[in-house]
Amino acid sequence: MSQPVHHLVTGAGSGIGSVVAQRLLARGDQVWALVRTPGRAPAGCIEVLADLGDADALERIGDLDAWPERLDSVVHAAGVVELGPVAELTASAWQSQLAVNLVAPALLTRALLPRLRAAQATVVFVNSGSGLRANPAWAAYSASKFGLRALADALREEEPLIRVTSVFPGRTATAMQEKVHGQEGKEYVAGRWIRPETVADAILSAIDLPRDATVPEIAIRPGG
Repeated sequence: MSQPVHHLVTGAGSGIGSVVAQRLLARGDQVWALVRTPGRAPAGCIEVLADLGDADALERIGDLDAWPERLDSVVHAAGVVELGPVAELTASAWQSQLAVNLVAPALLTRALLPRLRAAQATVVFVNSGSGLRANPAWAAYSASKFGLRALADALREEEPLIRVTSVFPGRTATAMQEKVHGQEGKEYVAGRWIRPETVADAILSAIDLPRDATVPEIAIRPGG
């Protein structure tokens, strides 16, 4: 009898993370959804409540008795964004983006490493095109995403039993993108951008890849 398959998805309350969680649930896998607000995860997920900006709480999260002995994948899909030029960005804007986009994935991964090693798991970091190139007003967000790429690269070399994939989507039609357009003072038209389902397809392809190979990086850009 085959073992049940377990996944942890952060940011499962909306956007890319929600689609990934729903796809995994639909095929019969067990999904642990890390959310800040109760009831945000797709129906069928096991909710884990945590504030990704609270480093002390994340340090303790691996001690939860409810975790399975093995985690087959972790998808770090949660993120926050606050645009602004370097001359105007506040300390809190820097700290919040670094905390959620970079420090939280690092602490979560560290806390769950024994379970990830046991399953020879796949860890997926949902990065951004801003993790490859920084543009005006994107300094803090890009810094967090450049750091996330470094985290993935180091983890890949340190943990030979674990497959590590960074996914770099371009602008994707999510609530975060709508917020970005508002900050930029631009009209938001969802149909111009990548569908979150398309990014989810890429993430699942990395998770489902046969064990004889790994995909270090996937870059996705809007078509048309």
